[in-house]
Amino acid sequence: MKNLITLFLLLVLLPSCLFSQTDAFKLEKTTTFFPDVKEINQDNIEWSYLTVPENWDNPSGKKVKIAVAILKSTSKNTDSNPVLFIPGGPGGSGIRGIWNWLYHPLRKNSDIVLVDVRGTGNSLPKFCPDLGNKFLEILAKNQNSGQDEQQKVIAAMSCRQDLVNRGIDLNAYNSKSIAKDLNALKKALKYKNWNVYGISYGTYIAQVYANDFSDDIKTLILDSSISDISQYYNHNTSNYITSLKKVFEACKNDPNCNKQYPNLESTYYATIEKLDKNPITVKVDKKVISSGEFTYNVEDFKVSIQQALYHKRLIEVLPLLITEFNKGNKSTLSSLVAAFSGALGLDYGAYYCVTCNEAIPNNSISEFDNDALKYKKLKGGLSFYKSDFSVCDKWNLGTAGSSMALNDLSNLSTLTSPVLVFSGGFDPITPDSNGKITEGKFKNSYLVTVPSLGHGPSFAGSEIVNKFINNPNQKPSINEIDSLEADEKNHFVTDIKISRGILNFCDSIKEFNLLFFAPFIIAIIILLISIFNFCYVLIRKRKDAIENKFMKCLIIVTSLLGLVTIIGFVLAINSTAQVNFYILAFGIPNRFDYLFVIQWAFIVFTIISILYFALKMKYISNKSVMATILFSLFLIGAYFQYWGFLF
Repeated sequence: MKNLITLFLLLVLLPSCLFSQTDAFKLEKTTTFFPDVKEINQDNIEWSYLTVPENWDNPSGKKVKIAVAILKSTSKNTDSNPVLFIPGGPGGSGIRGIWNWLYHPLRKNSDIVLVDVRGTGNSLPKFCPDLGNKFLEILAKNQNSGQDEQQKVIAAMSCRQDLVNRGIDLNAYNSKSIAKDLNALKKALKYKNWNVYGISYGTYIAQVYANDFSDDIKTLILDSSISDISQYYNHNTSNYITSLKKVFEACKNDPNCNKQYPNLESTYYATIEKLDKNPITVKVDKKVISSGEFTYNVEDFKVSIQQALYHKRLIEVLPLLITEFNKGNKSTLSSLVAAFSGALGLDYGAYYCVTCNEAIPNNSISEFDNDALKYKKLKGGLSFYKSDFSVCDKWNLGTAGSSMALNDLSNLSTLTSPVLVFSGGFDPITPDSNGKITEGKFKNSYLVTVPSLGHGPSFAGSEIVNKFINNPNQKPSINEIDSLEADEKNHFVTDIKISRGILNFCDSIKEFNLLFFAPFIIAIIILLISIFNFCYVLIRKRKDAIENKFMKCLIIVTSLLGLVTIIGFVLAINSTAQVNFYILAFGIPNRFDYLFVIQWAFIVFTIISILYFALKMKYISNKSVMATILFSLFLIGAYFQYWGFLF
């Protein structure tokens, strides 16, 4: 009898013991993830780590730490109506994008919870944070796509081997595990439920999470959704070309765009032919590419255009970008390399763990190729994505990933929580057709399609998201959607004065170095003093040698031209950035063309002033003062030359 009672007690206690192993999660406070950013550190943000099992099937085994940042609600409402944001990629960092959330309307009534999912960003262990830079170095080389792919596989496998050597369980990094991490985080934060907001690949994680832990979901926001993971790669080329054709059509229907960029579609395919025969090698900053060179081949061009379709402001400069590629303008294309590198900002170790575990095993290289064959003039699909098949073939050797079944999402049809789906008309990777399919998965869902936007349109529609979370059972009105579309309507960029100097000048200001700018600032101060002093002297001191008077007049005119040029460029850059800062990668609008005329007038007058001083030196008083001023003029001209304004 005593043994039976003991056995009964053990059976009763066992579930609670197991529960305590997997449910008693606590957040460990930590210091800011942005130690050098004052604006962020003055905000009301909590930084922490959540410790969870690496392998959820072995809760007592090895642990990993998930980085968490909680942007506290700006209201005093105790019910914070929390929002969990799940980044895309896979391999994207939620915390790295904190700037999108500091002043987001949702913060008025909601805590915003940002997470670096396992294997990404600030989470521990870190995987291969430099792998994206290695890929950029590979793409920079003057070689064909096959060689790129081969070297990409070698770099990825080096990362994989490093992970294995560190004892990291590659199969533990997938959407199922991330969903369990998020459930544990919700419990640690003592939230009853929360609003789950996923973007891009994060929408797939969000769907897995909602399927497995439906009680956690108060509302679901899916932006640029993956509607079927088994088709993510199969229709990659068609999705790209469909979006690109929308740009061609939109430009044709825009009188200004059509006038400046006639036959844009023909220009695009003509550029492919040109680059196929003659790739373009440009000089770049060695901080970006160690060799100091980047060679654009056909594949680099195609993926550059594809990545530009992600963002509204880049869509607006696409006709200009295609045209500059077609012209082979090296000074412009050089400035694009840094922007191109942004496409490789993911944590690629985590990217391949997830992609090779869930996406690639359920897609087909033959279907990818058959889809690409529909577009003969494209000369193949995007090798940027196709190479994932080769990487995953090697990555999955000896692991369970090669036979990974699709995640079961059958419970989504029973989810009663309201769902808001966003899609962008120009989105080249998760097209607007995905939005319609995703909406149809849920009982209580609303679709917002914004034809003029690309990837991630919900950030432009933040007010719609805010209203939905505060009143989730009210469908977004047609007027709200139409108003958003009207506000975000595309205006293709035309009439641009191409100048490499503009971007160089912007970069110098952005990376402000006092040691570099000190001579420039001192020269400006000298010119200002000279203008006021010489004007005063010319007015009050009538008895002066004609050579002195003429020299002073030359310096006044030249100094004014220099100051007008500097101030004019600063104001022009600021004005252009307010409209579309990507324009600055090419130059500034033609309406500021007069600044280049004034600049050259400044250079001409500087030369005349120096020559006159040399010829009339014996008649000119205060020679050392004059020489200092002339040197200041020469120095400003040298800075113009350094930035590239004189080309």
